Amino acid sequence: MPLSTYQETIDALPEGTTPSILLGNGFSQSWDTEIFRYDYLLDRANFGERDAEIKDIFRRFETSDFEQIMKNLIAAEVVGDAYGIDADTLEQIRDDQEKLKESLIDVISRCHPLRPSEITNEQFRAVRSFLRGFQNIFTLNYDILLYWAINKTNREIDDYRYLNKTDGFDSNYWSHDRRQNLFFVHGGLHLYDTGTDIKKHVYYRDERIGIVDQVQENLDAGKFPLFVSEPSHEKKLHKIEHNPYLNRCYQALKSIDGTLYIHGHSMDDNDMHIFQQIKGSGVSKVYVGIFGDPNNDHNTRARANALAFLQRLGLEVEFYDAATAPIWA
Repeated sequence: MPLSTYQETIDALPEGTTPSILLGNGFSQSWDTEIFRYDYLLDRANFGERDAEIKDIFRRFETSDFEQIMKNLIAAEVVGDAYGIDADTLEQIRDDQEKLKESLIDVISRCHPLRPSEITNEQFRAVRSFLRGFQNIFTLNYDILLYWAINKTNREIDDYRYLNKTDGFDSNYWSHDRRQNLFFVHGGLHLYDTGTDIKKHVYYRDERIGIVDQVQENLDAGKFPLFVSEPSHEKKLHKIEHNPYLNRCYQALKSIDGTLYIHGHSMDDNDMHIFQQIKGSGVSKVYVGIFGDPNNDHNTRARANALAFLQRLGLEVEFYDAATAPIWA
């Protein structure tokens, strides 16, 4: 039996229902299938003086998945310590873990489109029309395509200023007390923690300095965006709980009710902390987007995981064809 289309699921919602949505990397890949893929990023990553050695680890495991390699390095550290491997080698393994995280942030920022003008007006109309249908928007993505989509104001596109979405910031600074219905749960390129404040990059029209330009300037100065790039859900949760902005976004996920869409997510267990929040929320229906053949190995696992991780008494999980969601088309 074929999956429902996205529109069929929308038509089936009870009258007056406004769902929420959780976006994964598929949201960005549907704009450009290449630049947000791990293999594309790996080809362009530079691990400095450890470049050859770290890329050889990727080759040995036959993967381009940064999180998988991070998990393997952590396992190597634990096993090495248990077997009494020398301290210098253990320190090198720990240094490589940090180098991997830093390089992922760096390569994402440097491969990112520089200006929102790279997105056409037609694409902006489509994505804003799609996003306008959701009450709360949560994203696990680091890129700023969603940020651009929300903040783009142009009468040639539409008359909906900011789509009635607020991210909790007043200009550059975030406050827990401000209303918020847009949540970057794992951080983002445009966010950074000064140690005393959570700030965001904004576009300065008078100086023509784009957000990505500002990110790259910070990286050149050794300052990194607010990112959750840890490989396991336990380590991700640890970082989230120790940052006020991230924790606010995380707790908001548990406070929603009604219907939730999950679009562009692989449903892997490294985001179990996210699924636990949803399962513990007041949500009664979750629609999970499946891209491609629903019966191939990847999607069979994704569907099984979605049911195992989310389904409970009073919460029903259904699936839809992600390719039919008119995001950028």
